[in-house]
Amino acid sequence: MFGLTPEKVLLIAVIAVLIVGPERLPLYASKFAQFIRWLRDLARGAQDRMREEMGPEFDEVDWKKLDPRQYDPRRIIKEALLDDEPAPVLTAPSVRTRPEKPAVPPSHRSRLESGEYSGPPPFDAEST
Repeated sequence: MFGLTPEKVLLIAVIAVLIVGPERLPLYASKFAQFIRWLRDLARGAQDRMREEMGPEFDEVDWKKLDPRQYDPRRIIKEALLDDEPAPVLTAPSVRTRPEKPAVPPSHRSRLESGEYSGPPPFDAEST
């Protein structure tokens, strides 16, 4: 658990005894035991509440299958690639990026098409 070996836990316990001291050790040990009991009761209460809300389906759920430590991305990708059913091919709708005709007002279009209009595009200060 958390990469702690028995030797490391023993070393932490010895250091805690030295820091806390023998006179305060029973007090802190009892507080730690109360904390562990509180956590256990909290977990039990959450489990009972889930069982109550889900009903009989709670016992049918395979909780080990939902454990995130069981997920291996390589296995998931391999299974997805070796799947017998081909995935549906999604195609994007055709989108024109350029209009077929220039967006020029009809009054200027005839001069533009004839090549007569060669200045900057018209600008209407009232429209902006």
